[in-house]
Amino acid sequence: MPNVTAEQLMEIAKGLLIAAGASEQEATTVAKYNIGANLVGHDSHGIILIPQYIERIKAGHIVPKAPWVITQETATTTVVDGNWGFGYAVTDRAMKYTIEKAKTQNVAATTVFRQSHIGRLASYPLMASAEGMIAMITADSGRSPKGVAPYGGREARLGTNPMCFAIPSNLDGPLVFDMATSAAAAGKINVATARGEQVPKGWLIDKDGKPSTDPRVLKAGGALLPLGGTEGYKGTGLAVIVEILSGLLTGLGFGVEPTGRHNDGCFMAVFNVNAFRSLETFKKEVTDFAMYLKDTPKAEGFTEVYYPGEVEYRKEQDRRKNGIPVEDATWNKVRDLAKGYGIADKLGLS
Repeated sequence: MPNVTAEQLMEIAKGLLIAAGASEQEATTVAKYNIGANLVGHDSHGIILIPQYIERIKAGHIVPKAPWVITQETATTTVVDGNWGFGYAVTDRAMKYTIEKAKTQNVAATTVFRQSHIGRLASYPLMASAEGMIAMITADSGRSPKGVAPYGGREARLGTNPMCFAIPSNLDGPLVFDMATSAAAAGKINVATARGEQVPKGWLIDKDGKPSTDPRVLKAGGALLPLGGTEGYKGTGLAVIVEILSGLLTGLGFGVEPTGRHNDGCFMAVFNVNAFRSLETFKKEVTDFAMYLKDTPKAEGFTEVYYPGEVEYRKEQDRRKNGIPVEDATWNKVRDLAKGYGIADKLGLS
């Protein structure tokens, strides 16, 4: 398993995407957020996805250089049609647009439809928190194939339906909460498969509804379980709300279309803290609150209490210094793609 710098991985991702038809701007945006996921330890949303995106370009499911179109708008709301462009680029632009509205209107919200996978959700609310705003985003895969069984069911009817919130503070690392409403993100199953590893109990059921730790059962008719274990109805409830905000409010609908085209719909909202309280006072109190939580006496088996986002922040410091491990299966796919495009030498993959 090679250990690679973030800079080299970004150049590899960018080079492959450009070779596959992306513009330099699109490729740069995708690479930044994609490898950014590797940096914070979410390898399920990192370089492992680049070969998949290239397959989707070849199949016509991702359209490089697609137009970004506003189909409906008010002073505080926006509806964006991504026209099947790179989800990273579409949502990056949509979040920036929403932030600008919130600067003048104090509250702004946007829905986005017809775009490809948007990656790690935290990338987008963090843009707003860096500008003194609270932000949230939810995402749903539209009517593409589902992977999560609702509580009590044995057939996948829901997506992993993630949600994320980011809050401005004075902490060393950002306070950000990013979670799937399933027991685990589908990408973690793909990583375990690529590494030949088992997954924890409580993540998966096979096609007959029986618990399994074999990640391969997901693609063999199995399903992920909702967040919550014996209280999985809570995860199912959260997933339903996310699907309504990101699937029904966007007009994508629910269920599965035969085409199987991945279609990330998302809902985002931005709140200008200064419209409610002094930003500096708020940031100080959020920081004090996080420190208050960290100062909690430790339960047996624990050495530290973390604030949301702290583990990812520490992982990023480590990986920027020591590199990012990439499983052999992914590295070989990336290298083969580079050779096929004739850019292996250029990307240091010969």
